[in-house]
Amino acid sequence: MPPSVKVIEDARIAVPPTAALPPEPLRLSALDAQWITLPLIQRLLIFVDDGTGNIPPFAAAVDALRASLAETVARFVPLAGRIVHQADTGDAAIDCTEAGVGEGVRFLVAEMSEDVDAGRLAGDEDHDAEAFGLLVPVLDAGQLPAETMAAQVTRLRGGLALGVAMHHAVADGRSVWTFLEAWAAACRGDGDADGAAAEPPAFDRAAIKLPGGEELARVVLRKHAPNLPMAAVAGHLIRPNLSRRTFAIAAQDMRRLKQRIAELSPSEHAAAAPPSSFVAVAALAWVSFVRAKHPAGLVSPGDEVYLFFFADCRARLDPPPGDHYFGTCISGCLARATARDLLAGNGVGVAAALVAEEVRRAAEDPLAGWDWMSTANGVSMDRLVNLAGSTRFPAYEAADFGWGPPGRTELVTMNQEGQVVLVAGKKKGGGVQASVSLHPAHMAAYKSHFLSYLG
Repeated sequence: MPPSVKVIEDARIAVPPTAALPPEPLRLSALDAQWITLPLIQRLLIFVDDGTGNIPPFAAAVDALRASLAETVARFVPLAGRIVHQADTGDAAIDCTEAGVGEGVRFLVAEMSEDVDAGRLAGDEDHDAEAFGLLVPVLDAGQLPAETMAAQVTRLRGGLALGVAMHHAVADGRSVWTFLEAWAAACRGDGDADGAAAEPPAFDRAAIKLPGGEELARVVLRKHAPNLPMAAVAGHLIRPNLSRRTFAIAAQDMRRLKQRIAELSPSEHAAAAPPSSFVAVAALAWVSFVRAKHPAGLVSPGDEVYLFFFADCRARLDPPPGDHYFGTCISGCLARATARDLLAGNGVGVAAALVAEEVRRAAEDPLAGWDWMSTANGVSMDRLVNLAGSTRFPAYEAADFGWGPPGRTELVTMNQEGQVVLVAGKKKGGGVQASVSLHPAHMAAYKSHFLSYLG
């Protein structure tokens, strides 16, 4: 039988009266507004009972999560608000005023059918995508006003799962992990001592200086969501029949990969230092994708192939909004190559040089790719690797809610073939986790090529 989940509580977590709420809604910037019709980030954390009593009884864990969520959203008030349409001006805004946070954050408590084991979900390389999808909430975001966050805690045999959904117009990947780190610290009871909590998050969208300012944001909204307050793209949550697999790259394997890439770099880059972890894994994922699709005739040597990724703009804008800016502050980057160059013996070196060049361009002109949908316009999706996340996201280290780090964390919203999601690995020291979504017919070849560069 397929897995099933029973919701046993559907509640709201109220924002404490001591929270500092803005006097007016926060108008979305143009960077936020692009996501109004692609709203969902679903992040899943699976915690496994290791037999030592590391996880408290389920009711106690729920109580701790509930109390600490209230404490944390008092600092991250946009996640307790609603995205609203201001018809008189054409703006969309996050209403986290006293009126906007009145309903609070949706908090679900559930239990999964007994045949689903936390240890198996956390340990399998292949994703149980059906089970994962049941362990995360779905936002009510098809029409404004739209939820900005919901959370779900689910009892599993041998553990529990915490699923969080956030609206992408309110948070990017870095913001998601900033919030989860703060929530985990509060749940552990050391929120005040947590380094990340020393400086409060900043929400003022006016800190994002784009040519055109507020009017540009309205132009973006009219372009991508002409029928506001209707907001959602039809079929956004349809999950195609894709194979999903997670690769854990240990620190020593990462060092070998970087060295190999340095040795295989084109002659003009031969004296360069080994690439960053991000560049190395991006190059490996790109080449493995092309090599997996080539034998099936889906990629010919003369075809153009692509790698799309986002760059964080916080430190590079002028003036910078600051490291603690909480919102969507990313710009799109697109690397292009001819397939034969990546199929060559030094293909991973060629790919790394191209990715590194896009990283360099983003550093020099961080807003060049702010209109990321136009950046990727006209690109063949069948020949595209869509890379999300960062090797610096502390997915395991930051998510200790008091019963140890999760046994597994995944981005559930991987709905595209060729999508790759990166986070830092379970162990400190430079390891990386890469999760890949691909047509089932090509996953075995992808795995073979991916692992061949790590040995």
